[in-house]
Amino acid sequence: MFVLLTSRPGQFRTEPTDGMTAVEAYDYMFYGKPTARFVIAELAADTKVRVREETPPGIVNLVSTRFLDQYATLEAARDALRKLASFGSMDLALVPAPLAADGRP
Repeated sequence: MFVLLTSRPGQFRTEPTDGMTAVEAYDYMFYGKPTARFVIAELAADTKVRVREETPPGIVNLVSTRFLDQYATLEAARDALRKLASFGSMDLALVPAPLAADGRP
């Protein structure tokens, strides 16, 4: 199974935890400006995702992956992401982003 993780620079960061592996990352461009990062992660089993606020007080929450939309295949997750990143004739784009050597976004 695959899930989509979302981070908004300067607001919050969603981090994979044990039981999930980041597979691909994309920067979401809104009229040429990066406004979010999406990560497609593979689930080995239900687990929790760490959501870390980037503004004080820096609260960290753990959210069960049961609350996330899950996709049976990598291609299904990509399709869902493409649908999220399109709206009429607006200038929106997904740009592939590198993953760290340890598989972290």
